[in-house]
Amino acid sequence: MEVDMLNTALEAALIIIDPARLMFLAGGVFIGLALGVIPGLGGIVGMALLLPFTFDIDPYSAFALLLGMGSVTTTSDTIPAVLFGVPGTAGSAATILDGHPLARQGQAGRAFGAAYTASMIGGIFGALLLAISIPILRPIMLTVGAPELLSFAFFGLCMVSILSGSSPLRGMAAAGFGLMIDMIGQDPQTGTLRWTLDTLYLWSGMPLVPVTLGIFALPELADMMIERRSISTDGKLNTRQGQWQGVRDTLRHWWLVVRVAFLGSTLGAVPGLGAAIIDWVAYGHAARTEKGAAETFGSGDIRGVLASEGANNAKEGGALVPTVAFGVPGSASMAILLGAFLIHGLVPGPDMLNKDLNVTYTIVWSVALANILGAGLCFVFSDQLARIAVVRHSIIMPLILTVIMVGAFQARRNWGDLYVLMFFGL
Repeated sequence: MEVDMLNTALEAALIIIDPARLMFLAGGVFIGLALGVIPGLGGIVGMALLLPFTFDIDPYSAFALLLGMGSVTTTSDTIPAVLFGVPGTAGSAATILDGHPLARQGQAGRAFGAAYTASMIGGIFGALLLAISIPILRPIMLTVGAPELLSFAFFGLCMVSILSGSSPLRGMAAAGFGLMIDMIGQDPQTGTLRWTLDTLYLWSGMPLVPVTLGIFALPELADMMIERRSISTDGKLNTRQGQWQGVRDTLRHWWLVVRVAFLGSTLGAVPGLGAAIIDWVAYGHAARTEKGAAETFGSGDIRGVLASEGANNAKEGGALVPTVAFGVPGSASMAILLGAFLIHGLVPGPDMLNKDLNVTYTIVWSVALANILGAGLCFVFSDQLARIAVVRHSIIMPLILTVIMVGAFQARRNWGDLYVLMFFGL
């Protein structure tokens, strides 16, 4: 079995290094880096935006595009956090505590060098955790049948209510509302029409892409517009000076980076624990365990940057473990990724560790390569990416809104899709 899995992993590597698929991966990385530096936009919005554009490409290219984007938003979100003290995504909130003081001391380049290197190591560590989990989970998943899959689905729905904090009934109501939406359309067994409101449009059910874009993308844009999150600055952006010092800092504190990467990837595998929580847990771990941290953390200690950035990239690989193996999304962006599985006729669960094992291994390679490419591009284009962060929201908003409208419409080319988009956005 081990030899068979090794051969499959090597075949997946050959699949993903196809020039066309590498282009999709690189395109996803570029989009992810751009979205990461815009405060208020991140992996969830990016995943929802790109989902409709994966209809007409093969599954390997689709996951290369989506995971290339999703894996690097927490790499470039360091740029606004360090330079301006504003997190690009929730996963870089703890980075501000030490990254921004370093920038004020004229050591922004050092903070970036450390952050990019730690992010790359953390991302590779997360992909490695997914790769290691496959041979462990495979014999277990081969014994899983319909009752076990039902229990996984029930577990996923229960997690919604548990993670709703002090309002479990509200969370359960949201989960029930989701089930109701999914039941709209023609029953696959009996052909009975359910809640179609006498419209032909709803016979095939509620379309996935407009619903996803409406729930995840439009509210983020509305928040961005209301809060005017874009940053304006007249200062000169210089992010290159001292980057190699940051790389040396990462290598010197390699044990800290490994610890927080392990922490981030394992916590990422717990459904519902998002980047915001994992980020602070890793930072708190470093503050408690590193020598002299109590005196220096929060005032420009490079170890604080390493702790935050090493963990938030590692969580993506961890979040893929329950998503691929059990069909239970490890994070909000993984919930959208499940939509991509359905679009391409893939069923998360036992099939992904057996019949579609080559697709699973291409996912592992995609995450690892995206983190390496993303870190490399950040080293080279930090200044240019920093300028994206200062573009006014009044310019960004119409562009992204146009992409959302086109994405919602192009899947089925039906005007009803735009009504669904606006309804769920509202």
